[in-house]
Amino acid sequence: MLTALLGATGVLALLTLVPGPDMAIVTKRAVTRGRGDGLRTVAGIAVGLLIWGALTVAGLAALLAASAEVYLAVKLAGAAYLCWLGIRSLWRPGAEPEAELLGYRLGARRTGGAWRTGGAWRTGLVANVLNPKIAVFYTGLLPALAPPGLRPAAGMALLVLVHVLLTLAWLGTYVYVLSRARRFFARPRVRRALDRATGVVLIGFGVRVATA
Repeated sequence: MLTALLGATGVLALLTLVPGPDMAIVTKRAVTRGRGDGLRTVAGIAVGLLIWGALTVAGLAALLAASAEVYLAVKLAGAAYLCWLGIRSLWRPGAEPEAELLGYRLGARRTGGAWRTGGAWRTGLVANVLNPKIAVFYTGLLPALAPPGLRPAAGMALLVLVHVLLTLAWLGTYVYVLSRARRFFARPRVRRALDRATGVVLIGFGVRVATA
């Protein structure tokens, strides 16, 4: 069983390292608003994975993946969300320190800081919850990777936890690396270029999700 678990962990690690919408969103939050916001975004992503994992173990994710209408609705909602994030980055690149932070400060005064801290968490959570490909990934791959000797539900639950831990480790390390170079990214010209690049990437992922 240990050998099978190590092999499954290797497969999940490779899939975790592949760049995707999560990395683009984390890049945006970590560079523009700092390490704390980046880590909160990662936490939201992890919670989204746990939600899909729970649905998979319960068998509900398989029903979603098998229903063309529901799958299409979730897919289009997720694509629209990614495109909206991308358009927002392109609309006013580099404007965050003055325009957006003012709104966050006003919101923080009203809610005791929950407005600002919740925004990053929600961004990561919504991006994952509205990604039905995770349901397909979990329902299609996890049963095949589940270690023998465990009940199927227990094996899949274990692999979901492994995937979440790998995601936290990888994206958390990525946020730390970005935060070390934040002075460079904080330069107005660099920040505008990064916002434009991130916006294009997010829109590209949104179109890809919608058309896949």
